Amino acid sequence: MQSILILNANIVNENRIFNGDIYVKGEFIERIDDNLSHLTADKIIDAKGKYLLPGAIDDQVHFREPGLTHKADIYTESRAAVAGGITSFMEMPNTIPNALTQQLLEDKYQIANRSSLANYSFFMGVSNDNFDEVMKTDPKRVCGIKIFMGSSTGNMLVDDQQTLERLFGNAPILIATHCEDEATIKANMARYREQYGEDVPVKYHPLIRDTEACYKSSSFAVELAKKQGTKLHILHISTAKEIGLFDNSVPLKDKKITAEACIHHMWFDDQDYEKKQAFIKWNPAVKTAADKEAVFNAVLSDHVDVIATDHAPHTLEEKNNTYFKAPSGGPLVQHSVVAMLEQYHRGKISLEKIVEKMAHNPAILFEIEKRGYIREGYFADLVLVDLDNAWEVAKENILAKCGWSPFEGQTFQSRITHTLISGHLAYEEGKFDESKGGKRLTFDR
Repeated sequence: MQSILILNANIVNENRIFNGDIYVKGEFIERIDDNLSHLTADKIIDAKGKYLLPGAIDDQVHFREPGLTHKADIYTESRAAVAGGITSFMEMPNTIPNALTQQLLEDKYQIANRSSLANYSFFMGVSNDNFDEVMKTDPKRVCGIKIFMGSSTGNMLVDDQQTLERLFGNAPILIATHCEDEATIKANMARYREQYGEDVPVKYHPLIRDTEACYKSSSFAVELAKKQGTKLHILHISTAKEIGLFDNSVPLKDKKITAEACIHHMWFDDQDYEKKQAFIKWNPAVKTAADKEAVFNAVLSDHVDVIATDHAPHTLEEKNNTYFKAPSGGPLVQHSVVAMLEQYHRGKISLEKIVEKMAHNPAILFEIEKRGYIREGYFADLVLVDLDNAWEVAKENILAKCGWSPFEGQTFQSRITHTLISGHLAYEEGKFDESKGGKRLTFDR
C-alpha cells in the first residue's frame, strides 16, 4: 500500500488548529501526532506554513451527466472540484433522463465509478408518480431523496399535496428540497412580462423569484416535516425571512430540520446584476445585501448548517441570452473553498467554522461513513492550503467544462496546493494524478 507522510502542517479539525504530522497508509489516516518525522513513506510532503483541512463535502451539485454533457460531465466537474478542495460531492437527479427509477440512478453511479476523480453520491429523484421507486432507495448507499418544490428540469416539479404528504410520511432517508412556490413565481413573471415583454432586465430576477415565493414553499415544507417527523434538509436558503424557520438550540446530530447556504447567496447581491447579468442568475435568486448578510450570519449562528455550491453550469452561449432564455445556475466547485477562505481573510468567519460547515457538518447530516474529519482510521480526504499565495481567476485557469466563472477577475488570497482523495494524491501544485478515481460514499444508517 502506498504511504504518504505530511509534516509540519497547521491542522484545522474539530474546532481547533494545531501543528502536527499525518501518516497516510493506503486509503486511510493511520497516525496523527506532533512528530512523525522518523517514519518512512513513499511520498513526503513538507506542509510548513500551510493549513491542512478535511476535504470539503459538497451536498448539492449538478454535473449534467447523462444527457446534458455539452454543459458539463462528471469527469470535468469532479476534476474542477478536486482542484478546489472538494473531495466528495452529492449530485442532483435532474439530468436527462431524470433519475426517477433505481436503474437510472444506478446508471449514474456506474458513470461516476468510471470517471469521477472525487468521491460521489447521487440523490434519488421524485416526481408526482414514482413513489414506489423512491421507497426502494437504499439508505446505506444513497445520500438522499431530492424533491423539487419549485420549477425544475423535466418531470420533477412535485406539487401534488397528497404525494408530498405520502413522501414526507414514508421517506426511508433524508429529504432534500428546492423550495420556491410555483404559483407565486408564475404570477410575478406574468406581471413583468406584461410590462417588458421578453426583454425583462435580469435585475428583476429576485423580484420574480421573490422572498414570498421562497418563504411560502420552505415554511410549508417545514410544517409538513414537523407533522410527519421527516428528516428534512432545505437547500440554498436565500432570504432573511426564512432563517426563523430553523433552530440552533440543539446539536446538528439531533436536528430533524436543517438548512444549507450556498456560496453565491453569501457573496453576491442584487447590486451585482448590473455587472454580472445572467452570470449570477440562479434559482433561488441572489437577493438583497440584507438577505446576503442574514444568510451569512445564520451560518455563523448555526441556524444554517451546511455551506455548498449548487454548482450548475451552462454554456456561455446559453447564458448570453435574454432573461427568459438564459438558464439559471453557474459553476462554483473550483472556487467555493477559496471563496470562503477569502471571507476568513476579511475577518468574517474562522477557519474552524469553514471546516465545520463544509466538511464536518455534511458528514454528520448525511451520516457519511469515515469522512469529513481528520481522524485516525478515517479515509484520507485531505486538502492542503496556502493562505498567502494570491491568484486571479481567469479563463485560462478555469477547469469547469463551460469555461467561465462568476468569479472571473476576482483575486483570491488562498490557494489549494494538494488534494488527497481516499489516500490518493489526486492534485499537487496544479497537476493531476488521474490513475485512481474517487469512491462511492456509504452511509452509517
